[in-house]
Amino acid sequence: MLEFAYPGLFLLLPLPWLLRRWLPAYRESRPAVRAPFLVRLERAMGERAGEGAPLARRRRLQWLLLLCIWSLLVVALARPQWLGDPISRDLPMRDMLVAVDLSGSMETQDFVDEAGQMTDRLSAAKEVLDEFLSRREGDRVGLILFGSAAFIQAPFTDDLSVVRELLGEAQVRMLGPRTVIGDAIGLSIPLFERSEVDERVVIVLTDGNDTGSLVPPDRAAKIAADNGVVVHTVAMGDPQAAGEQALDEATLKTVAATTGGQYFRAEDRDGLESVYAALDQLNPRKVERESYRPRDELFHWPLGAAIILNLGLFGVSGLLLGRRARPGEAA
Repeated sequence: MLEFAYPGLFLLLPLPWLLRRWLPAYRESRPAVRAPFLVRLERAMGERAGEGAPLARRRRLQWLLLLCIWSLLVVALARPQWLGDPISRDLPMRDMLVAVDLSGSMETQDFVDEAGQMTDRLSAAKEVLDEFLSRREGDRVGLILFGSAAFIQAPFTDDLSVVRELLGEAQVRMLGPRTVIGDAIGLSIPLFERSEVDERVVIVLTDGNDTGSLVPPDRAAKIAADNGVVVHTVAMGDPQAAGEQALDEATLKTVAATTGGQYFRAEDRDGLESVYAALDQLNPRKVERESYRPRDELFHWPLGAAIILNLGLFGVSGLLLGRRARPGEAA
């Protein structure tokens, strides 16, 4: 569909006619030369001099070219544009960050995989998380891995295949044997500061307790709550274990409650799948649809045509002047 960005400029079309109609013609006064022998010159040439100077008059073709040039210039100034078919796209309305524990206890083999074979906790978690992420089309998702230190593996992106691939490459102890839950939550906050959406969610998956964070988990949770970040905690460890491998359910519950999130515990693969199914219900996919129509600028076409016609006008004018310069040829 054709439209003009500035249709009001078409009011300029009659401007040349108005100027010619209401403004006086250009006149230039020059000193005259008296010729006392003009009468004898008339007799010799057999012609009689008229009054006033001869005026060069434009031909119809010249007027037509001038009219076309002016019209094309006005059309170019009005900026013709071609509107394409409407294009719709989904804009994410939620930023979701997944934080996964890679401490040494995640290699404990007390879960089963899809084939029913015994596997370690991290492998089971990656399988369930991969399926969970496959249903998050429309969300921007980021990935944090933590062990003895927390590391941003993937900033927020709507390319979920990249996040799933990076998650699949994660290995136990690749960031050390310890667990820094508080630092992982704290690391997520600067990421959300650059977020432009209202819903900000962190899902922390761990099987132990905090054993070395610079920022305690409860303190990190308060900072997250002040920044509008909701933290859901998912525990998959053994609360009966001792030492650093013991599951600190109290801290995980406190973190979730402080930020307005929920605490979940999974004792096996089925329990882990039910946890992420519940998270799907708590955080359904939400998108905002944006529709726009692409615009292609077309002003260069009338502008180019005006330039070509202008060159043609100069050619016609030169041809007519050449004919006037050789009046004898016409005779």
